Amino acid sequence: MKRRKAIKLMGLFGLASFAPTKLLSQGVNNTCQNAWEKLHKFARTRYQFRYIEPVPSLPKVFIYGDSVSIGYTEYVRASLKDKACVYRLHTNGQSSNEFISRMEELRKRMFQPYLKEGWDFEWDAIHFNVGLHDLKYLANKKLDKKNGVQVSTLKLYEENLHKIINYLKTNYPKAKLIFATTTPVPEGADGRFSGDSVKYNKVALNVIKQYPEVIVNDLFTFSVPVLKKHGVKEGDVHYKAEGSRLQGIEVAKKIATSINITPIECPSTEIITIQFKTYESKKKK
Repeated sequence: MKRRKAIKLMGLFGLASFAPTKLLSQGVNNTCQNAWEKLHKFARTRYQFRYIEPVPSLPKVFIYGDSVSIGYTEYVRASLKDKACVYRLHTNGQSSNEFISRMEELRKRMFQPYLKEGWDFEWDAIHFNVGLHDLKYLANKKLDKKNGVQVSTLKLYEENLHKIINYLKTNYPKAKLIFATTTPVPEGADGRFSGDSVKYNKVALNVIKQYPEVIVNDLFTFSVPVLKKHGVKEGDVHYKAEGSRLQGIEVAKKIATSINITPIECPSTEIITIQFKTYESKKKK
């Protein structure tokens, strides 16, 4: 019944209204699309990472984050449909140690003058988060609280955040910067200790205080009840579809406020899931 309802709703809204951009009829820049799809295997196969053709008249929004952000990306897009072009990093953002190198890879692979006929726009807003991968413990590249070593100490995390913010301010001076606090770590999580998000967020917020132009999205506080109700399973830091949807709506609100646009009502998880399956099934053929 859910599938029938979703299909009916898609019919009411019209499939075209869920297109990634408003100007599909104007064609796609093949140079940019090809460059995008070479960035990572996700960019070729996964719905959240698909190529988005820029719409000149719309603000350009960028999301940098971990797998939690991957989960809510499509709901941000749906909430800002026809209001902004929403892009995300072409892969998992991982820890703060990788932030600048991954941003530089994107910049030098997609933007002019590095890519001839590449993107020539500027980001209007950048919503970014690092932390969930900084606080994890690894042994032989696997999550291991007992024998592992923490990816980033609090001191290193603090140093990296200063570097990240200064990098963003230098390279994207016109962008509204929005830092999202790290989402909760539940009891019993693999490779992570419950409560570490609080410690890392405390450090992050102390850093952000030194940059009053950076907006804070307290996604940690917002996500505490969401994780309890919509967590994938006990001890998991990830969210079921409805949890990601609620986070996406919240992120979209923060972004919209920062660039003076108004979000729309976000479609149901059933509708978004159908889009996922339709897109990815075609990519597998």
